Amino acid sequence: MPHLSVNPSSKPNCSTVWLISVLLGLLAVHTNANDVLTVPQQVSLSTNMDSQQLSISWVAGAATTFDLMILRTELNESVFYETVSVMVSQLSGRHEWNWTSVEPLQCTSLSIKVRSREGQSTSEWSNTEILQGSDLPSEEEWQMFPLDRVVPVGANTTFCCIVKEGEQFGTINYGNTVMNTTRLSRRSYATTVVNQGLSRTSGTNVICYNSFKELKIGAVLFVGYPPLLSDFVCETHDLTSAVCLWNERNTNLNTKTRGTRHMLNNRTFTLSWSRNPKKECRVDHWEGNWTLVAVNPLGQYSLTDSAELSHRVTPVAPENLTSVAHAMNATVLWQWKYDGYSSLALVCQVELTSQGYKTNHTFSGVDLRAVVLPDLYPYEDYSVQVRCGAQQNFWKWGSWSETMSFKSSSIVPEAPDMWVWMNKDYTGQVFWKPLTRRQSRGLMTGYEVTLWSPGESLQHTDILPPDTFAVPVNLTLMATASSDNMVMATVTAKNTEGVSLPASVLIHLRLTDTDPRAVSQAVYTDSGFSLFWQSDVNTTCAYVVEWHNASCKWNCPVDWIKVAPGNTNVSIESANFQPGVRYNFSLYSSSSEAPELLQRWQGYMQELVPSSPVLSLLTTQEDSDILLTWGHIPLVNRRGFLLGYNIYISSGSQLTLLANLSDPGSRSYTVKGLSEGSYKFTVKAYTSAGEDTGATASIMLEPFTDWLILEILASLGVTALFLVIVTFLCYKKRKWVKKAFYPDIPEPKLPGDWSRSQAPLDVKPPHHSLVHMVERPEWDSSKEALVVIPEEDEDEDGQGIGDELVDTDEPTSLRYYNQVVDERPIRPRYPDSSDSSASSLDSARTDVTYTGIHTSGSSFVFQLDPQGSSEGHQPQADPSFCAGGGGGYRPQMQSRVPSDDTGSASPNPFPEPQAASGYKPQSSWQMDSPVDDGEGRSRASSLGSPTSIASTLFLLPDGEDHTEEKRQPSSSSAATWLTNLLSSTKP
Repeated sequence: MPHLSVNPSSKPNCSTVWLISVLLGLLAVHTNANDVLTVPQQVSLSTNMDSQQLSISWVAGAATTFDLMILRTELNESVFYETVSVMVSQLSGRHEWNWTSVEPLQCTSLSIKVRSREGQSTSEWSNTEILQGSDLPSEEEWQMFPLDRVVPVGANTTFCCIVKEGEQFGTINYGNTVMNTTRLSRRSYATTVVNQGLSRTSGTNVICYNSFKELKIGAVLFVGYPPLLSDFVCETHDLTSAVCLWNERNTNLNTKTRGTRHMLNNRTFTLSWSRNPKKECRVDHWEGNWTLVAVNPLGQYSLTDSAELSHRVTPVAPENLTSVAHAMNATVLWQWKYDGYSSLALVCQVELTSQGYKTNHTFSGVDLRAVVLPDLYPYEDYSVQVRCGAQQNFWKWGSWSETMSFKSSSIVPEAPDMWVWMNKDYTGQVFWKPLTRRQSRGLMTGYEVTLWSPGESLQHTDILPPDTFAVPVNLTLMATASSDNMVMATVTAKNTEGVSLPASVLIHLRLTDTDPRAVSQAVYTDSGFSLFWQSDVNTTCAYVVEWHNASCKWNCPVDWIKVAPGNTNVSIESANFQPGVRYNFSLYSSSSEAPELLQRWQGYMQELVPSSPVLSLLTTQEDSDILLTWGHIPLVNRRGFLLGYNIYISSGSQLTLLANLSDPGSRSYTVKGLSEGSYKFTVKAYTSAGEDTGATASIMLEPFTDWLILEILASLGVTALFLVIVTFLCYKKRKWVKKAFYPDIPEPKLPGDWSRSQAPLDVKPPHHSLVHMVERPEWDSSKEALVVIPEEDEDEDGQGIGDELVDTDEPTSLRYYNQVVDERPIRPRYPDSSDSSASSLDSARTDVTYTGIHTSGSSFVFQLDPQGSSEGHQPQADPSFCAGGGGGYRPQMQSRVPSDDTGSASPNPFPEPQAASGYKPQSSWQMDSPVDDGEGRSRASSLGSPTSIASTLFLLPDGEDHTEEKRQPSSSSAATWLTNLLSSTKP
C-alpha cells in the first residue's frame, strides 16, 4: 500500500486552479452550444420563373430561427439578409422558406446560405448553394427577362438585359422612355417600371440597345385587369330556351392566350371580342340554376343566378306593323314570331310620336295583336312603335318593334283667332293668327273677312289667300250710316274639306281710351311680362291681352293672347321682344258686347341707356345765372324708363356733377351765381341701365348789360324825380328863390344929367366920410347922378354910423368918369336875408358907395356905370364898421404898378391903419380916369371897389383873421340858405 506523505509546510497554486476552472467552463458552454445550434444541412433550391419565386429548404433539427443570406454571386453584393422564423414542415420534415425576387431569377447567379440562431448565438453557415443565372460565360448571346409578361394595372416590373460577350451595354427603353438602369453583374443590367398604366392591346415594348444605339433584344409587357362580372341573369324569349346576360369589364387582354375564358355551368363557351360590356350566352334548355365563371392570367371571377321560367319571360319585338288611319283615330296591327304567345297574357305599350312629341298608350290581353289609338289630330303625321311584356309575373319590357308611320285624315279647319286694331279716323286693321298644321286640319285654301252692321243692311266681304293674315278696313261709310255705332268683323278659314266656324269681334265706332294716368309699369322676368288685374264680372267669354311697340301710333302690328275669364294674371313671352323697346299692353274684356278696355301697362324686356341725348339743349344768360333748357328724347331712342337728368359742368376733360334732377319731366335748370367767362354744360338723361352720351352747350357769360341799363334808367328816374321835386319846390318858393339867389340890386342915384359926353367931375366930400348905397326903385334910368347920402340916413337894417368920428377936412377934389373900365360881372356870392337885400330883382340900378380912405376918415361918393354895376362881385360889409369900431372903409384894390416911363411908384397917400379891419372887395379894381400928374395918381389910389350894401360878411379877412374866416363863409351861408328855404312861408 503506497504511503502518502503530507508536508505541512507546502502551499497550493491558486492561479493555476482559477485558469483550469475557466477553461473547463468555456469547454462546457461550447459543448452545450454545439449540442443545441445545429448547422443547417442539405440546403436545396427550387424556382418558379414566372412568379420569380425561390423556394429554399434545409434540415436543421429543432431550430426555428435562422439567418438567411442571398448574394449576387459575381459581384458578391447582398440582395437579402434577414433573420427569419421557419417551422419544420410536417409533411417533408424539412424547413422551407420562399423568397420572391424583384429581378427575374435569370438575370444573374445567386448564392444562398443559412445558419441557425438562438438569441445571440448562431451556428456555422451552411454550405453555399448557387442558383445559376443566364449571365454565365457559356451563354454568350443577348438575352432579356421577363419575356411577354402580363401584369395588373399599378404593378411594378423589373426587366434585365444580359449583354453579349464582347459588346457594350447602351440603354433600356420602355416604350419611348429611356429608363435608369442598375448593373447586376459583369454583363447584366436591370431597370424597374413602377405604377404601370394600361398598355396597348398589343402590349408595350421594352427594348435593350447597345452602346451604338442598335436594337439588340426586347420584350413585350401586357398590363390589364383581372375579370370582373356583374348583372348576371338568365331569361327566356320563346318560353323554352334560356338567354343569360351579364356585364363584363374590359380587361385589356384580348389575345387568345391572355384573353378571358368563360364557363357556364362548367361548360366552356367562347365569346367574340367586343367593346360592348353587355355579354350574352344562349342555352337550348332552361335549367333553373346558373353559374358563370371568367378566368384570365391575372385572376378569375364567378356569378350565379336561379329562377323559374315563367318569372323570366321577355317577349320579343312585334313584327310587321300596319295601320288603318282616320281623322281622329287609327288602328295599329302586328304579328308575333313565336306561336307560344297565342296563349300568353301580354301587356303592350304603344309609343306615338307627332311633331317631335311622344305619347305612350298601354294595352293588355291574351294574344294581343292590334290596338286602337284615339284622340288624333286630323291631317297629322304620326309614327308608332310597340313593345310588350308578360302580364303575369311581369319581368321586363321586351324590345321595341320597328317604327311604322301613318297620316290621319283631314276635316274642316278650326275658327281662326282674330283681333281688330282701330285708328281714330274709323280706319284700322283686322288681324288673325295663322292656323297651325293641327288647326288647319287639312290643306288651306284661303280666308274670308266680312264686315257688317248688325242694325243696318250694310255688309262687305273680302276673300284672301292662305298666306294673308291681316287686312286694312275703312269704316267711315258704315259709321255714318249705322245708327248703333256697331260693326261686326268676322273671319273664316277654308281648306279642301270646307269652311270653319266664324270668329268675330264687335267694333264700337266711338272708342274711348282710359285715363293715361292708369298706365302701369310691367316688369319682365324669366317667364316674361307678368301682368295682374282685378277680376271683371262683365267678362263672360275671355280676357284679351294686346301688345305692340309703343312707338307705333298708326296701323300698328299687334299681337294678342286670350285668357280664360277666371284668371287674373298672365305671363307674356314672345320671340319678338327686343331689348330697349317699349311695349304697350292693353287688357280687354270679351263678352257678347264690344271689347272694353280695362287696364294698360308699359314695359321693357331689358332697359338700355338712351341711344341719343336730349334735343335742343339751349343756354340763356339771366344776369349772373345761366338757364339751361332742353327738349325731350324721342320715345324710340329712350330705350328705358327715364329716371331723370344729370347736369354737368365741363372743366377741361373732366365733368363735374352740378345737379341730379330726379323728375323725368324736367326741361330746364338754372345755374346760379356764376362769374364772367366761358362755360360748357352737359345734360345726360339716365335710365336704370345708365346715362346717355349727353348733349353739350357752351356759353360766354357777358357783363350784366341788362342790369347796368336798369341801373342807369333807375338813376335817371331818381334824378328826374329829384329835379321834379326841386322844380316844384322852387316854383312854390319862387319869390324866396328870387330874393335869395337873384336879389334886386339897387341902382346908384345919379342926380343931374349924365347924358352929356364924359368929362371930369369935381366931387366935393360931404360932411360925413361914409356914403351908403340905398335902393331906389323909382329911379329913372335916363338920369345918372351921384348923390351924397347924409349920415343920418341908415340902411334898412338900422345899422347907422352912430357917433363915429369923421374927418372934417375936405379932401382934394377927385376927377371921376361915370364909365367903369373893368366890366367883369359882379355877382352876389353870399346873399343875406336882410331887408335891404330883399329888393325886387327887376331893378337894374344900384347906388354904390365909394369910400375914400383918409387919415381923417373922409369918404367920397361916385356913380358907376349902370351896366357894369349890374354884374359885379358882391362885396360884404365889415362887421367892425357896422359896430362903429373906428375902422374906415378899406377897398381891396391894388394900385397899378407904374409903368417904366412914370418913374418909381409913389407911396400910398392913404396908409391903412393896421389895427382896423374893414370891407375888402375881391377885385383888383382900377379907375379908368385920366391920370394927370401926381394928383391924378393920388386920387386913383384912394378910390374903392363898387359894392352892394346887401353884403354883410367879410369876403377877405384881414391879417391874422384871414385863416379862420376862410372856413366860415361856405358852411354859414349854406346853413343860412337851408334855414331860410325850410322856414320861409308861402309867398
